[in-house]
Amino acid sequence: MSAAEVAEKVAEAAVRERETAEQLRSPGQVVREPYAPDPEELAEVWAARHAEWRRVQALVEASGWETYEPGRDSAGSAWAAEREARRAQALAAHAAHQERRREAADELRTEVWLSAGPSRRLRALASRAGLTPQEVLAQLAERMVIGEDRTVSVRAFRPSH
Repeated sequence: MSAAEVAEKVAEAAVRERETAEQLRSPGQVVREPYAPDPEELAEVWAARHAEWRRVQALVEASGWETYEPGRDSAGSAWAAEREARRAQALAAHAAHQERRREAADELRTEVWLSAGPSRRLRALASRAGLTPQEVLAQLAERMVIGEDRTVSVRAFRPSH
């Protein structure tokens, strides 16, 4: 990007910063639609962009470069790397969240009413294992097997943490 193009970016950012700041000062001009960008956030973004383009312009002038190359800008390159790392982290967190949501869709939360006899046996077993009755039932469900003839069985196991 040439020094003239950088100067154009500075001028454009200055205009946008001024326009968004003026919109905030004039409540009648602020558009508050459901999908419109937040005017305060937009003003902050343009102020930050204007400051960054001024920094780039000062760097180009001070260094005597004819063109701005991001690779030679150590501060800009470091910020870009940090921004990319944050972006990658946010994407990974989003993917993990989506996976948890998919898993949650397959989970089952239920309430079970048992008669007195099975309830006493379940509580006694859970107590001996140091578990809650719900944890014992969850372990039973994890081990259940459905046969080809649609019979249900649970292989032998010891309830554990």
